[in-house]
Amino acid sequence: MQRDEKIVVKDLHKCFGDLEVLKGMDAVVHDGEVVCLIGPSGSGKSTFLRCLNGLEKKNSGSIIVNGQDIDDKKMDINHYRQNIGMVFQHFNLFDNMTIKKNITMAPVMLKKMTKAEADKKAMELLERVGLKEKADAYPNQLSGGQKQRCAITRSLAMNPDILLFDEPTSALDPEMVGEVLEVMKELAKEGMTMVVVTHEMGFAREVADNVIFMDDGLIVETGTPDEIFTHTKTQRAKEFLNKVL
Repeated sequence: MQRDEKIVVKDLHKCFGDLEVLKGMDAVVHDGEVVCLIGPSGSGKSTFLRCLNGLEKKNSGSIIVNGQDIDDKKMDINHYRQNIGMVFQHFNLFDNMTIKKNITMAPVMLKKMTKAEADKKAMELLERVGLKEKADAYPNQLSGGQKQRCAITRSLAMNPDILLFDEPTSALDPEMVGEVLEVMKELAKEGMTMVVVTHEMGFAREVADNVIFMDDGLIVETGTPDEIFTHTKTQRAKEFLNKVL
């Protein structure tokens, strides 16, 4: 069965001053698909992700999400972002708020839920990631893995359509990585559309429907995990994978 196209990117270019970071990227993400972006640091993976939710403004090309051009003048970018959750490398939790308040703030402020509804949802989500007992704790009382699980929970509180993950395990101690990947695997099983920038090759191999290998602002190779990891076609991807696997 053909899945609907959720994100369609055509000829995407992005420059920072004279430095061209994305050099004409084309990509399609289908509904319920998990797409992992891999490649060396500085290849443009995070910039690509940030262009998808308008955190970075592209120079040219088009980004269509749910059939809408995100550069359409009629489109309210803030409303659009409510449907796209973003999980950052460094959690970005508010240190002066409890974990529950971190999760409920956006749905209540944007009038998506009453405070009572948001509190109930927060507790359900925290239970799901095994952190119900941390609802009244503050971020500085949590480990890195717990903070990242809370950050994922905060993204889910808005009932997003799509989740973007920017190296969600890179800032974690090695023993914390598994607990975060476990939550992401559960989301994938439930059919969440996910675009994940990652250095966790095991996760990409096990969970991704599609893997995109980027280098120097270009998509060098794309395919299923088996095609990318076992039957690599390009020399550049082979060199990279030989170093990291």
